[in-house]
Order: sequence, then C-alpha cells, then structure tokens
Amino acid sequence: MRETTLSAIQHCPCGTIDGKPIVLFTIQNKRGGTLTFSNYGAAVQSLSVKDVRQKQTDVLLGYSRLDDYCNDAFYLGTVVGRCASRIVGETVRLGSESVRLTQKAEGYHHHGGRLGFNKKVWRVVDVGVNSIKMQYTSADGEEGYPGELTVTVDYTFDDDNNWIVDYSAVTDKPTFINLTQHAYFNLSGHDEGSILAHKLQIHAERYLPVNALLVPTGVLAPVEKTPFDFRTATPIGLSIDGDNEQLRLGSGYDHSWVLEESYSGELKQAATVVGPKTGITLNVFTTEPAVHFYSGNFLEPVTGKNGAQYRERSGFCLETQHFPDSPNHPHFPSIVLLPGEEFRSRTIFQFST
Repeated sequence: MRETTLSAIQHCPCGTIDGKPIVLFTIQNKRGGTLTFSNYGAAVQSLSVKDVRQKQTDVLLGYSRLDDYCNDAFYLGTVVGRCASRIVGETVRLGSESVRLTQKAEGYHHHGGRLGFNKKVWRVVDVGVNSIKMQYTSADGEEGYPGELTVTVDYTFDDDNNWIVDYSAVTDKPTFINLTQHAYFNLSGHDEGSILAHKLQIHAERYLPVNALLVPTGVLAPVEKTPFDFRTATPIGLSIDGDNEQLRLGSGYDHSWVLEESYSGELKQAATVVGPKTGITLNVFTTEPAVHFYSGNFLEPVTGKNGAQYRERSGFCLETQHFPDSPNHPHFPSIVLLPGEEFRSRTIFQFST
C-alpha cells in the first residue's frame, strides 16, 4: 500500500470496515522512535524506542493485519470503554435509575460490552506535528449505557519518547465512563516471550482484592507482607505462582492498585518497569486513581506481527483507570458523567534507558 505524509505523520490505508476507511498512522520523533496505530479501536500496533545498545526495539504486542484486530479477543493495544474492567450484576444504579448493561454468561459486564470501543471505527478529527486526535460517538443505549457519549482520544508521541494518551468526553444524559488503554508491553521486545524477569514497581500502598469473578470485593487491602507489594522494584515472576488465593483466582496478577482513595485528577506516578535484556525503562504517570496490573495470564497462543507467537505472560498491561465495579461500591471514586460536565483523563507512558 502507498504511504503518504500527513503533516509530519506517515499514514497508510489498510482496508475498510462497513465502508469506513481504516488508516495506519506512524509518528516518528527526533530520536528515531516510532508509534504506529490505527483508527480501528484506536489500536496501537507498535512502539519502537532505542535500547541501551542504541538498537531500535518494538516493545508493544500487536498484529500485522486488520483482520487480526477484528478477530482479537485480548484487546491488544486498544482503547477500552465505555467502562474498562468488570461491573457485576444484572442491573446497576445510576442515580434514581436502574441500568441494565450487556453481560457475559458469567454474570458481569466486561470491558465495555460485546462490542466495546475496541471494535469501533474512530474518526480522525485533528492532526498535529506529533499527535492525532480521534473521536467516536457512542449512541444512547449502546451496550446498555444511557446517553449519547462523544469520546475523544488524542495520541501524542514526543521527542522525549513520551506516549501521551489524553481522553475527553461529554454526554447528553447521566452515564458511566471509565476508559483505559489496553497496551501489552514487553520491554525486551514484543517477540521475546516471558515478561516474568521484568522488574516492576507500583507506587501504591493498597490494592483491591477480588472474588471468584475477578470483581473487587470492596476492600482496600494493604500490600505489605503480600505478593502484591511492589513498592520497591521486584521481578514480576518472583511470587506469581506462589501459594496465594488472590493469585490463584487471577491465574497471576489481574488486580487494581490504589493510587489515591479520593479522585484528585492530578498527574502522579503510577508504576515503573525495567526490561532485563534491553535496559529500557517504562515510567507510567496518570491522572486516574488506580492502575490495573495484568500479567497476561489469559493470553492464548496467537500469531502476532511478523509471525511472532504470543502466549501466556508474554506481555503485561498497566491499565490506568478508576476502580473496577465502581457503581456497586459507593465508597469508590465515582465514574458517573453528567450532562454539562466534561470527562478528562491523561496517561503518560515514558520510555528511557
């Protein structure tokens, strides 16, 4: 396919869905780093930065073909919404109303429903020198959510190797919103296998234990003297298969860490990860009150880009968001958005060596 230049950004048509063009965009910064993504699911396909030997390394799991993203069951690199993670129950309360969200057979709503934002075509609304802004309008009643919701995501990749994800949204009826970016990282390289030797630090004193449905119980539990204590840099695999009920429930880590109990909207550091082979460091900053660390436990063998084989624990996610199942826990920070308000959220994935 022919690549053309749009501002300082390369773009390449890669097909259509329901008559809507899907385009692959690449932002290259002055350090030679690249961020490649499409307007289908706002899916990020690759992110390449230099390692300690000055070798370009692609640290993001992704697919080569549009069809693979259409068939993907793992949310690779996509924007998840309207609500990330799980909300349990046939109905949930929204003010004085009862809302019935679409459910999985197990009895919970997951990552926005049957066809969440990860399966939608986003419209490009603005192009900058090193950024692209995309928009999606979710109809009133889509996946059970009330209100027409207009969501904007802005991807920026700057010359300091910061991938900045900015969200905004407005609604015409009270609704729920809890967005996240579901990127799978492997700082040794997307095709290098296990991430268990990566050293992880999460800047949190507490985490959210879950029940058998992997839904928070409502308790904000201390991490001290548990396998969830990543306050100092610790290999991901150190305790992942240990004798711990929470780890058994998630087949590893699939839990949220509490960055703040009351939502402030202020940017703060959530996590740091260091790749053992490349020396690449990922620092994550967010305005969100939680970060959900997922160690890729349910990744089934799947062929990724360039024929790479992705398997269990070959990528990790740091999903910045509000607490899962917030509508069922009044003491959790609210995820309600009202008409006249604007939802705003920022996450920065910062890469260095």
